[in-house]
Amino acid sequence: MTEKPELTRRSFIETAGVATGAVVAASTFAHPAIGKNVKGANDRLNFAILGPGGRAQAHIGHLLAMKKEEKPVDIVAVCDVWDGNKAVGRGLYPSAERCGLDPNDKAHVTKDYRKLLESKDIDAVVIGTPDHWHAKMSIDAMDAGKDVYCEKPMTHTIDEARQVAETVKRTRQIFTVGVQSTAHPQWKMANELVTQGKIGKIVQGQTQYYRNSDVGQWRYYKLTEDMNPKTVDWKMFLGTEFGLAPEQPFNRARYAQWRCYWDFGGGMYTDLFVHQLTHLITAMGVRLPSRVVGGGGLYMEYDGREVPDVATVVADYEEGCQVLITATMTNKTTIDEVIRGHTGSIVFTADGFDVIPQTPDGAPAPPTRNSNNGGGTHHNAKFDPSGDKDTRALWDHFIECIRSRNPETRCPADLGYAAIATVNMGVQSYREGKALFLDKGTGAVTEADRSWAARWEERSKLRGKPNHVIGWKAGDEGSLLHPPEYQKLEGDWIDGEDPAAKA
Repeated sequence: MTEKPELTRRSFIETAGVATGAVVAASTFAHPAIGKNVKGANDRLNFAILGPGGRAQAHIGHLLAMKKEEKPVDIVAVCDVWDGNKAVGRGLYPSAERCGLDPNDKAHVTKDYRKLLESKDIDAVVIGTPDHWHAKMSIDAMDAGKDVYCEKPMTHTIDEARQVAETVKRTRQIFTVGVQSTAHPQWKMANELVTQGKIGKIVQGQTQYYRNSDVGQWRYYKLTEDMNPKTVDWKMFLGTEFGLAPEQPFNRARYAQWRCYWDFGGGMYTDLFVHQLTHLITAMGVRLPSRVVGGGGLYMEYDGREVPDVATVVADYEEGCQVLITATMTNKTTIDEVIRGHTGSIVFTADGFDVIPQTPDGAPAPPTRNSNNGGGTHHNAKFDPSGDKDTRALWDHFIECIRSRNPETRCPADLGYAAIATVNMGVQSYREGKALFLDKGTGAVTEADRSWAARWEERSKLRGKPNHVIGWKAGDEGSLLHPPEYQKLEGDWIDGEDPAAKA
């Protein structure tokens, strides 16, 4: 694996739009389509749906719509561990019928995805399974020569994310994570302003996802009597033989509402935070964090779930900035989605974003709810995401990438890796009660110590002193502040002598 050079704090003012933290740098994916059977614009692309649950049904709808529009795409196979229920609209056989497949065609309608990967008439797969299966299926599919559209989050664990990113590089298959908001142009538009230094040194980004449900999050996925050990291949669902989840008794709730349980997902961390974090770090231009803390708790949704209903993740980056991701599942009053720079803020809206100038001055100011109403410029991205148009845009671009063998999908593996690494560290921090460090070179997660705060404090004291700090680079002693004249009176008095007398 390769890694981009680390930025100094000063250079980040101009280059904050570069994804410096990715363990597998974007440049490593810039390869020609050597040895690939590149299909032309009129050659049909055949897709297999692995796990046609709730979200995958939307993908089926988009692919069927493309087919109806006479675009050369088709769904030729489906795989699910549950026979299905036509009224619920999910499962193996109802999904096969929806796709126009013969439910009795065991070669293309199966509970074992490995049979489909052996098929030479399948070009790509859509993975809509529970999170704990994403990495295994993605890696197996790419090793079988299939391109992959994998629903978010990219994987269940950080190490799995690293393996997926490495597999993309090794196999040169086209891979994307289904974070539909990345189809919106506003994030890259904002990143251009950040990269150009239009809002100064980036110091903080914040994002959120708030919901409120009187039945409990993810409990709105229906349980039916025909979900039972006779209709569900529970052993395959667990993936115990592959080390994906521990052996446990069949439980309808754990099957259909799996996001409530750590064995299969990560609650709002992996279902919701990944959505917001992925596009925010795209706009900010950062990738992997260096230090993460997760907080929150299960404060209200007492229904047997394991994941919290209130959570916040704070991620600190080597570039000298911070990201805050926060949510509750029991209140839907939101906060703004913002990138804060020293000379301006980007406040995101439904159709783009506002750029609010910041004028640093010498006076402290109290918090105010209306701090963003002091003017600014609106940037309209001219994109309407309603009606799942963002997912369709993601699909159109993915298919273009498959045909051209362009690895730079809207949400490539390095971006998916960065998102899952951040939220998973938040989960681990929350569950273990520890702040965590991430080694961007190896992907190793370790317990944090005081070195992070100590290093930044030391940098603050450099101001032209010799290079004696690990990781120090020329320019790190710089600052955007303008010290007042009286600041020259600071300094330690040694042997009773005023340091200002030497100035």
